[in-house]
Amino acid sequence: MARNEHRHRWLRRTLGIGLLAGVAYAVWRAIEANRVPGESEWEPQPFPFPPQPRTDRGAVAAPWCAPVEGACPSTHPVKAKEGSHIFHVPGGQSYDRTVPDRCYVDAAAAEADGFRAAKR
Repeated sequence: MARNEHRHRWLRRTLGIGLLAGVAYAVWRAIEANRVPGESEWEPQPFPFPPQPRTDRGAVAAPWCAPVEGACPSTHPVKAKEGSHIFHVPGGQSYDRTVPDRCYVDAAAAEADGFRAAKR
């Protein structure tokens, strides 16, 4: 009889922990559903790494920047030549061999600054 009572106690504890975990998950989901997108102060990272604090805090990237050591930073991948007023997007035919004078966030920013797209 003692063995049966031990199983019963174990089952009650396991179900209690499961119920508590389910309630905690439901509360967490309710909080996440009511959160405003972009409000988080943490930036998710790939699996084995923990979230990192956001450093931008809503800062808008400048539409262009100067190249660093002849290359565009990953935040501004579009390469532009001031002499020809032509910009090159990643994957374009001349993108890899172009040495930029300016680096833009996207093609729209380069066009807004008076550059035209390179022919593919």
